[in-house]
Amino acid sequence: MARVRNIKNSPMALNPSFLFFPLSPFSSLLFSPKNSRSPRTPRLCSPPNFSLFFLSLLTFFTLLGFLTLFFVPVSQNSVSCSVSSVIPETTDDDGDSRLLKIAMLPLPAHRVVGNLMEEGREFWRQPDGEKYRPCLGLGIGYRRESARVTKEKRRFLVVVISGGLNRVRNQIVDAVVIARILEAALVMPVLQVDPVRGDESGFSDIFDVEHFIRTLQADVRVVSSLPSTHLVSRQTVATQLPHHARPLWIRARFLKQLKQEGLLVLNGLDSKLSKNLPPDLQKLRCKVAFHALRFTAPIRELGNRLARRMWIEGPYVALHMRLEKDVWIRTGCLTGLGPQYDAIIRRDRDLQSEFLTRSLNMSHIRRRLAGLCPLNALEMARLLKALGAPKAARIYIAGGEPFGGALALKPLVKEFRNAATKETLAREGELVPYMNRSSVLAAIDYIVSLSSDVFVPSYGGNMARAMQGHRAYVGHGKFIKPNKQLMLPFFEEAAVSDVEFSSMMKKLHLNMQGQPELRTNYRARDVVAYPVPECMCKH
Repeated sequence: MARVRNIKNSPMALNPSFLFFPLSPFSSLLFSPKNSRSPRTPRLCSPPNFSLFFLSLLTFFTLLGFLTLFFVPVSQNSVSCSVSSVIPETTDDDGDSRLLKIAMLPLPAHRVVGNLMEEGREFWRQPDGEKYRPCLGLGIGYRRESARVTKEKRRFLVVVISGGLNRVRNQIVDAVVIARILEAALVMPVLQVDPVRGDESGFSDIFDVEHFIRTLQADVRVVSSLPSTHLVSRQTVATQLPHHARPLWIRARFLKQLKQEGLLVLNGLDSKLSKNLPPDLQKLRCKVAFHALRFTAPIRELGNRLARRMWIEGPYVALHMRLEKDVWIRTGCLTGLGPQYDAIIRRDRDLQSEFLTRSLNMSHIRRRLAGLCPLNALEMARLLKALGAPKAARIYIAGGEPFGGALALKPLVKEFRNAATKETLAREGELVPYMNRSSVLAAIDYIVSLSSDVFVPSYGGNMARAMQGHRAYVGHGKFIKPNKQLMLPFFEEAAVSDVEFSSMMKKLHLNMQGQPELRTNYRARDVVAYPVPECMCKH
C-alpha cells in the first residue's frame, strides 16, 4: 500500500514562498515597487488588484495539485494478495445504489516468460474481450419503482431450493428476480438437504448474508426471516412452474394470492424462469450472480490460499472433471475404467432409474458421440496435449471425489505431472471442517478455478456455465469449451497421427476459447453464462 507522506516538515510547510517560485512572472506583479506602499501611508479605498486576484486563484489550484500528489496513492501494477480485492466499482444510474465489492475477483493473469515454444505461448494467450466491460445501468422506470419495492413490508416470498452449489446459485438468482416481479420482500432462501450428497449446509453456511442484503437493497427488500405476523400453520407450496415462465405469467398466477395471504412459498424454481426478460431484469440477474452472491469469509480465505499456492508458481489450468459416481448414473454413460466399474454403475442405475436424465432410449455409445457424456481423464489429457498445453503445465483438478479414486485420474496425471487437487494443495486440517459439506468444497473449487489462466470443463453443466459467465465478466479469462460432438469421432481413429490430431483439435476449438459470445444470437442462453450484451458494454 502506498504510504501517505507527512507534509509537516516539507518545504511547502516551512516556507510559503515555495509556492511562488515557479510563478515568477506573476509574482513580480505582486511584489514590484509600484505596488509596495509604506505602512505609514494607509489608503482608505484601493482600486481592485486583479493581478492579485488571479494570482490567488492560481496559487489555490497549485496548492490543490500538490496536496493531490501528496495524499492520493498512485496505483501500482503489483500482485494482489487477495482474490477478493476490489475492481473498479460499477455505479447504478440512480446514484444511491453503488455496487459493492464483486464476490470473487481472480488473481491477475500471468505474463508468460521463459523459453516456451510458440505453441505453449498460444495456449496461455488470453482473449482480448473485444473491449466489453460490465455495465449495469438501469432504466428510469425501474429506478422509480425501486423506491416502493424496496420498502415492501406486507408481501413476502419464500423459496425452497435444492441441488449442488451452482444449481443453488441459479435458483437464488431467479428467486431475486421473481421477488422483484411480484414486488415482494424476499425471505432468505431455504436450502434443502442434498439427497445425493447429504449436504445439510444452509444459505448462511455458504454465502455472506449481510453482503447479499446490502448489495440488493436498491432492488428488492431481503429479510433474514419471515415476520411472526405472517407465520401460518399450513403453508401452500407452489411447485408447478412451467418452463420459460414469463413475468406476465408469474404476476397473473401468483399476484392475487400474494396480495390476499401476504405470503407465497415457491419450490422447484430450477431454471424455470424465462431466459428472455426485460433488460433491467437481465441486469438484476447479473448483479445477483456476480456481485451479491459472495461466499462467506472463511470459504473465501481458504479458497484464496489454495489459489495463491497454484498461482505463485506460474500459469495454471483448471479442469472441472465430472467423474463422480452420481454423474455416471445420471448421464447413462460408461466410465472407461473397465467392465468391473461399469457393472457397478449399471447396477446402481437400475436401482435409481429416476436419476437418469435425457434421452432414455439412447445407448451409451450414442450418448457419448452426441456429446452427452463427460470427458474422462484420458480424453481430457489428449485434448489438452493437442491444444498445446505444455507437459510442465500446472493443472488444478476441480470436482468431487472421482468414482474409481486415483485410477480415474491416472491417465491425466501421467501426462501432466504437475497436477493438484484441493486435497493435495491443502495443508493439514484446512479442509477438515468442510469434509461433509459438498457445497463448500465446490465453492473452494470455484474460487481456485476463477483465478486459473485457462479453464476447461469436461461436461457442460452448471459449473461450466457459471465459470464461463463469471470469467467473461471479471476480465475475459480464457475458457475452452470442448466441442465433444465433432471431436470425439477423431478419438476413435487410430490412423490419425498426433500432428494431424493436434491440428484438427485446434481448428475445432479456434472460436471456443473465451471471446465474447452474444447471448442475443441464441435467445435460449442464460445471461449469467452469456453476459454480453445485456450486462456488458463496449468501451
